Amino acid sequence: MFTLAAIVSIVLAVAILGSGAATLAKVPAVVGNMNAVGWPEDRLWVLAVLKILGGVGLLVGLWVAPIGIAAAIGVALYFVGAVVFHVRAKEYALAPPVVLLVLAVAALVLRSATA
Repeated sequence: MFTLAAIVSIVLAVAILGSGAATLAKVPAVVGNMNAVGWPEDRLWVLAVLKILGGVGLLVGLWVAPIGIAAAIGVALYFVGAVVFHVRAKEYALAPPVVLLVLAVAALVLRSATA
């Protein structure tokens, strides 16, 4: 079971670390997406930091279970917020945040089961 938890955590960590780096670099596609949901461009760094911390927490959590569990909870809450922002803005390109939310919940359940 730990192997599955590790795989899900690593896949999720890679995805959100990449997304965090793209957000921090203000890649035009990311900026456009954030503008579409109403997030201010001058606060993109907040989202980038949250994603990067979540990704690092998931990776560290492979060795320290409570950190991995806390990181998975934080990442899940982040993507709940992302879904809410998308729906509120009537921006229904929900597949990316929903898939990442499902992965975060899976990482949480699997890591909790192996702690």
